[in-house]
Amino acid sequence: MTQNKNQQSTDHGAETAVALGKGLDVGTANLAAAVQNADGGITVTVERNAFLDIPSDVYSKNMLTKLKVPYVVHNGKLVVIGEAAFELANVFGRETRRPMCDGLISPNEQDALPMMKMIIQKILGEPRVQGENCYFCVPAPSLDVDNNVVYHQGLFESLINKLGYKAHAVNEAHAVVFAELAENDFTGIGLSFGGGMANACITYKSIPCVSFSVARGGDWIDKNVANVLGVPRSKATHIKERGIDIRDPKSREEEAVAIYYRSLISYVLQNIKARFEAGQNMPSFQNPIDIACAGGTSMVGGFIEVFRDEFAKIDFPIPVGRIFRSEEALTAVAKGCLVAAAIGES
Repeated sequence: MTQNKNQQSTDHGAETAVALGKGLDVGTANLAAAVQNADGGITVTVERNAFLDIPSDVYSKNMLTKLKVPYVVHNGKLVVIGEAAFELANVFGRETRRPMCDGLISPNEQDALPMMKMIIQKILGEPRVQGENCYFCVPAPSLDVDNNVVYHQGLFESLINKLGYKAHAVNEAHAVVFAELAENDFTGIGLSFGGGMANACITYKSIPCVSFSVARGGDWIDKNVANVLGVPRSKATHIKERGIDIRDPKSREEEAVAIYYRSLISYVLQNIKARFEAGQNMPSFQNPIDIACAGGTSMVGGFIEVFRDEFAKIDFPIPVGRIFRSEEALTAVAKGCLVAAAIGES
């Protein structure tokens, strides 16, 4: 088994010079923890937010030991967490169990919280001092579904506090602004394309003016691709993640992925445009603003080019400068949470 996408180091943001504090991206598909390292850079540890339970028998224990797959015993079953669970599920043709659904803790998964606690403990580690600040992301209220963000936020505040940290919630797309738009005085639009939903935050000088989410993300693409192709969702996820380019699909499978990606991007842009045109709480921007995209769902080949294509089709109400994807799209939200911890945003 391969390790998780695991620790990435970068010296971006070293000027924030934070000795204490950690950032945590509580994502539907992946969890990521960011911390300043000894060199003044940022180390991010990533783990897939999934688990797989296996009957607790001698054969299964021997198989996991032989494959060198770590497991825990929970409710009388062997449980594999993270990337290893995803890989085992593909080997056995099973679906992983997912602690989160549509960007929030899953109401249908009774083991969700203990499994997420295990994964979060693994990637966050112990606090360096009792009560160390941990800034974690939460989604914004959704435009198209009734999502109970209050309950979700309260659960994770409690979980993180019990691990010895002092938990602070920060909006997920606001964290993208912190990670990517420091040179713009934290002014612009941050977009986080996650597994469960897409989040948007329009920010002026670090102050969030408008935040919202839509209930479409990587899982929405996977579900629709699986339905039209008649394959399991894990197969649809694999098609999406194996290195395709949505500008140039090579098969019927890749064509389906490209169609739903374009639909997702168009849907998000139409909603941002509508919010600008509504004009409520919207600042007057003096200069063209940048749009920063991040999140695991944005990592597919050709994403930003298709995003720019779709942007060109709409008559956006204000001038826009750069449209770009974070160089480290999977870890940008975790890094943004760490920057928020450094500058004391809540």
